[in-house]
Amino acid sequence: MTIRRASYDDIPRILEICGEARGIMRADGNMTQWTGGYPSEDVIRGDIDNAVGYVIEDGSIEGYFAFIPGIERTYMEIEGGKWLDDSEPYCTIHRLASSVKSHGIAAACFNWCWSKCQNLRIDTHEDNRIMRHCVEKFGFAYCGVIHLLDGAPRLAFQKISGR
Repeated sequence: MTIRRASYDDIPRILEICGEARGIMRADGNMTQWTGGYPSEDVIRGDIDNAVGYVIEDGSIEGYFAFIPGIERTYMEIEGGKWLDDSEPYCTIHRLASSVKSHGIAAACFNWCWSKCQNLRIDTHEDNRIMRHCVEKFGFAYCGVIHLLDGAPRLAFQKISGR
């Protein structure tokens, strides 16, 4: 698998993949994450404009994620726990999605991100059992609950080199 920055030409396929990922979530009982057309074309365009959107290819585009260095404003407050380290710079993984037929997309994403930054954060919906399994398998530690800008809670995880 290869990972490269997403381009505007990739948007139709990225939106398809996000739709497939939404379907995977629904089939697994996660009925409330990624509702209302999220992530929208505007969100994906914003990722591309900010040079943080990436596609994962395995012959064709099979996955998408945003890899964002710097402070994530929804991570400034955490409930029921604490970040492993809140003093060092970190990178955040958002909007990880894979096509229905693909396997290993999360691992490819996590390994690539880890090669760029060894202080990673990610969050997911409590009902997203698949993503929770993936982040725990990769060695992320549960840190507590953060809230999105709309107030929705998300389980927050962090992985740091040496921990």
